[in-house]
Amino acid sequence: MAMLNFSTDDIHPRDRFDHWCEVRGRHMFGVTIELPRERRPDFQGRFHAVPVGGATVSNMSASSYQISRTRADIARVASQSLCIGLQVRGPGLMNTDRASGLQIREGDLVVNHSDLPYAGTPVRTDGFDFRMMRIPLTPELLLGARADDLFAEPLDRAAPFLRPLMAQFQALTQHPADIPGAETEVAHAARLALLARGRLAPGLPESRAALRSGFLHAAREILARDLRLPELSPARVARELGISLRQVHVLFEPTGLSFARTLTSMRLADASRMLAEAPERSVTDIAYLCGFDSIATFYRVFRAAYAMTPRDARAAAAQGG
Repeated sequence: MAMLNFSTDDIHPRDRFDHWCEVRGRHMFGVTIELPRERRPDFQGRFHAVPVGGATVSNMSASSYQISRTRADIARVASQSLCIGLQVRGPGLMNTDRASGLQIREGDLVVNHSDLPYAGTPVRTDGFDFRMMRIPLTPELLLGARADDLFAEPLDRAAPFLRPLMAQFQALTQHPADIPGAETEVAHAARLALLARGRLAPGLPESRAALRSGFLHAAREILARDLRLPELSPARVARELGISLRQVHVLFEPTGLSFARTLTSMRLADASRMLAEAPERSVTDIAYLCGFDSIATFYRVFRAAYAMTPRDARAAAAQGG
């Protein structure tokens, strides 16, 4: 599918829910949506979908409503896909043919086959945000694993493989344009989801490749979060991810940049932005704030990266260059 953006803002209030229910819910996604009639005039919804590496990534924000995927819905709109969904905001309860009253909390990741019934009920009335990746299933992707019986189920937050899966999912759904080889990355995401649901063996070559990819994205998340900490180190990342120090270094080898060079590049980008946006701060303050342990080192690596000094870069930014 091509990129799709939709908002109820341009639709008359009396027609918003009916349009969302019929066009977006029933015919596009194959779901049944219910909302008390008295709340329908206040309904609002926004939806964005984009193709990424053969998958479809969608972001949805809407007023609270009950949703179900019935067998009739599945017969009408079947997709034979693996769904990985993140409940960004708005907790709820879910029933499937396997379990009832499943709690879906904010931040939960749900993995399921697209063509199995479920019913979801919000526990609040202040709306929800939901992000999903739908990956078409093929024999090559499944590697002999079974997925057609994966009823919707939130992954335990202490579940093995959740951290690399979440990092892979966030990278593909939040910054897909920054990821080269998106089709391979999507395959990694699917296999991480199957690992998390216990359907693939972690010792398979494809499983190991998926884990390396997921842990690399997780390591980059830590670097982005903590890059201003001078004590940020490979050992610190290894401890948080529960992997060895050697594994951390191996993660970065395929990128062509070592852990240290990746961290330096991220710190330089942070410093460059601050030089332009925070003229009240001195160059020295910015260097230390961005995690550099000496001014000499900061000047040396900055000049090597940008062919100018930090002060020259600040002057050029002030002049609009």
